[in-house]
Amino acid sequence: MQRYGGLLKVSSHAPRSTIRLFVIYAAISLVPLVLLGAALAASYRSDARDRGRAEGGSDAALVARIAVEPLLAGQPLSDGLTPVERSSLKSLVARVIGDHSVVRLRLRDLNGIVVFSGDGSGLTPQTDGEALDAASGKQITVLTHLNNDSNDSGPLGQAVVEVYRQVSAGSPAHPVGVLEIYLPYGPIEQDVSAALHHLYRDLVLGLALLWLLLLGICISVTRGLRKEVALSTFLAEHDPLTELPNRRVFHRRAEVALAEAARDRAPLALAIIDLDRFKEINDTLGHQSGDVVLTELANRLRRSVSDRDTVARLGGDEYGLILHGVGDAASLSSRIVGVLDHDVEVDGLRLTIEASIGFVVAPEDGTDVVELLQRADVAMYVAKTKQIEVVRYDVRDDHYNADNLGLIGELRRVIDAGELILQYQPKVLTINGHLEAVEALARWQHPVLGLLNSDRFIPLAEHTDLIDNLTTWALATALTEISELGPMAADLAVAVNVSARNLARVDFAQRVVGILDRLGVPAQRLVVEITETALMTDPIRAASVLGELAAAGVNISLDDFGSGQTSLGYLSALPVHELKIDQSFVTDMATVRSHDAIVRSIIDLGHNLGLRVVGEGVETNGVLLRLRASGCDVVQGFLLARPMTIDQLARWISTLSPEGVVPAWNEATRLRPATSDPRDGHAPAELLARVEAGGAADAPEVEGIR
Repeated sequence: MQRYGGLLKVSSHAPRSTIRLFVIYAAISLVPLVLLGAALAASYRSDARDRGRAEGGSDAALVARIAVEPLLAGQPLSDGLTPVERSSLKSLVARVIGDHSVVRLRLRDLNGIVVFSGDGSGLTPQTDGEALDAASGKQITVLTHLNNDSNDSGPLGQAVVEVYRQVSAGSPAHPVGVLEIYLPYGPIEQDVSAALHHLYRDLVLGLALLWLLLLGICISVTRGLRKEVALSTFLAEHDPLTELPNRRVFHRRAEVALAEAARDRAPLALAIIDLDRFKEINDTLGHQSGDVVLTELANRLRRSVSDRDTVARLGGDEYGLILHGVGDAASLSSRIVGVLDHDVEVDGLRLTIEASIGFVVAPEDGTDVVELLQRADVAMYVAKTKQIEVVRYDVRDDHYNADNLGLIGELRRVIDAGELILQYQPKVLTINGHLEAVEALARWQHPVLGLLNSDRFIPLAEHTDLIDNLTTWALATALTEISELGPMAADLAVAVNVSARNLARVDFAQRVVGILDRLGVPAQRLVVEITETALMTDPIRAASVLGELAAAGVNISLDDFGSGQTSLGYLSALPVHELKIDQSFVTDMATVRSHDAIVRSIIDLGHNLGLRVVGEGVETNGVLLRLRASGCDVVQGFLLARPMTIDQLARWISTLSPEGVVPAWNEATRLRPATSDPRDGHAPAELLARVEAGGAADAPEVEGIR
C-alpha cells in the first residue's frame, strides 16, 4: 500500500497467493456453468425427441387422411377388407415404401388385430395395447426401432417413429380401425441434429462469454474490494482527517516501544497533548477552520519527531506522542513546545494555539501502557488546571486508583440513596462574633469506609458528569435544610461550593435560580463559592455564568484566594462579593510573618475593591486576633466551630447569646467585643496594642472546639 496525494493507492501486483486463489475461484466458478450447459443440452435433446415424435405424428395423420382413409369403403375392418381395398392398399404401400417415406404400414381393426400388413409382418391374432388406446381416439407416437415390438420377428431395424392412429371412413365418417405406421426417423433426426448442433454451439459460446463476463466483473470487483479493504484497514488504524495513527495503533506501538526501551535500558516518554480552548475556534470560526488547525498541528508534530517516534490523534483535540530518549520535562519541551509556539493561519486570520501537555517516563512512572496513558492523562489535566504548559505525572495528583474508581461507581447511586449528607461550618463576623452564615460541606456516610470528607470523593466527581448531579443535590439540600431552621436562622445565608465543570454548563445559572424559585428561598441567602483555580479554567465562560447569578441576587465568593493566578484587572471585573483567603496562609499567620503579610495585603486589596474578606482555617486565638487586627470581616475555623449536621447546627444556634454571639467567641478573643469596624482601619486600641507589643509569635492561644 502506498500513500499518494493523500489518498491510498493499492499496488497492481497481486501477491502470488492472491493469484492462486483467483485461479481456484475461476475454476470453481466454471463448474456451475458446465453443469448448466449439460442441463440445457439434456433439455434440448429432450425437446428434439419431442419434436421428432410430433413431426412423425403429423406425417402419420397426413397419410391417414389423404392416402389411407379414402381407400376404405366404410365397413369395420374387423369384417375384413374387400379385394378392391386390399389391392389399393398394396399399391399405396408399394409407392410409399418405394420412395422411403414409410417403412411399414399396417391396419388393425378396433380390437387391435392386424388385418393388413404391407410387408406381411404382424399377421397374428395377438392384440396390441397401444392399438387399443388408439382405437379409443388417442394418437400414440413412440420413438423406437423396427421389429422392437414383441409380435414382430427379425433383427432390430432402423430408428423409426411408430404411430398408432384411429382411422375413419364412410359417410358420415366413423371409426373403422387403427392405422399402425412406421416412419423413418433418420431424416427427422438429421434435421433435429442440425438444429441441436447450432444450439450447442450457441450454448457453448454464450456460456463461455458469460463466464468471461463474470470473470471480468469478478476481477474488477476484486480490485475494487482490495482497494476498499486497504482503505478500510487504513481508516481502522488512522484518523481520517490528519492521517495520523489512531488510539489503537498508538497503544500497539507504545507496547513495542516499551519493550525496546526496556531492552536498551533507555528512557521512553509517553505524552498527551490537549489543545486549550479549542472549542472557541470551532464555535467562532466553524468546524472547518478547526479541522485546518488540527491538520496543521498534526503535520507540525509529525515533522518534529524522529522516525522512531510516533504521533497519534487520540480523539477530538487530543494528540499522543511516543518519544524515545526523553526523560524530563525540559527535553520534552525542547522537542515539542516549540511546535505550538507558532501561530496557525486560517483564512487570513492568525490564531495562537495553546496546549496542555502531560507526560510520563517509563520505566520510572510504570511499565504498563494502559497505566502509563492514564497517568499521562492525569498529568495533562493537572497542566490544564494549573495553566502550566508541561507537567510530568506526580502520584500526589492522581486520584484515579482502583479504590477511587470503585467510589465513582458507587457515587452514581448514593446521591439518591441517602448516604450523602451535608455538614455546616459557621462563618462569624469579626466585629462582634455574630453568626453570619454557614458553609455547606458534603460528607459521604459510606457503609464500609465510614464518614468520608468531601476531598475523598468530590475531586473524583469533578472529572465526570456526576459533579452536576452532586452540585444540584447540594444546592437543593442546603437551601431546604437552612430554610427549615425557621425563625432562629431567618437571615442565615448558606455557602455552597461549585466546580469549574459546573460553570462550564451554559445553563448552570438558570438551574440555580430554578432551585431557589422552586424552594421559595431568597437569592440573597445563597452564596456560591468558586475556587480561584477553577475560575481560571475558562475565565470567559465563568464570568458570564457568575454574572447571571449575581444579577439574580446570588452572592459570589472567590474561595482559596491567593493560591491561583487571578490577575487584578480580571478580579476587578468579576461580579464577586467576597474573597476567602486560602487557609494555607491563614492557619500559621500568627507564627509565619510572610504569611501574615500576605493575609494583610489580601485584606487591604479586598477592601479597596469593595469586597468582604473571609479568613478560613482559624484554629488558634492568635490567628483570630491577627485577623481582627488586620480588619478581616468574617472568620471560619475549628476554633469557633467544627462542621456539624443540620440537627447539631440547630442545637448550636440555640446556644448563641441573646446578642447573637457564638458560644466560643469571648473565650477565643478574651477581649471585650470590638466597638469599631475593622474595615475603617481602626481596630480596638487594646487589641492592636496587645498584638503589636507581643508580636505574632506571642499572641495568646486557646484550644478551639474540636
